[in-house]
This record gives sequence, structure tokens and C-alpha cells, in this order.
Amino acid sequence: MCRSIKTLRPPFTEAVTNQDVQAAALQYVRKISGFRAPAAHNQAAFEEAVSAVAHATQHLLDDLVVRGHAPDRGVRSEPSPAAQRR
Repeated sequence: MCRSIKTLRPPFTEAVTNQDVQAAALQYVRKISGFRAPAAHNQAAFEEAVSAVAHATQHLLDDLVVRGHAPDRGVRSEPSPAAQRR
């Protein structure tokens, strides 16, 4: 849908900033709404949607477990059984 939104998880990127999350949320809401900049009477709804999408995005990124990459919480992921046999 939004091909210009970059992937914000390892191994595609190691460090994700709040600005990255906000930019992705803004692009998503712009695409869905069809507005690059909403009219004044839609501004509050637009900003609320960007905030909600950014929050959901950050929550998703915080909870994702990517095999082969340790989460940022200081907990190391367990290697797969196939990796243990090597």
C-alpha cells in the first residue's frame, strides 16, 4: 500500500527513532485518508489518527520477536532447534 514506508524492524534496521515511527504513521494516515494536509475541520481527527497509528506501531515493534535477533529488552532469544544442531 505505502511502498515508501520503510521496514522498521531488524534485520532491516537496528535503530528505530520516534521520528521514524511518526513519519511512517503520517504516511499511512495520508494514504488512507487521501489528504496530504487535511482541512482545518479535519485536522484534529487527522492528528489523532497519526498518534494512534504511531502508538500501535511502537507497540508492535516493542513486542515483535525476530528470530536471530535479540530483543531490545535485554533478553536474548532462544536459538531454533535447527541452529542448535549446527
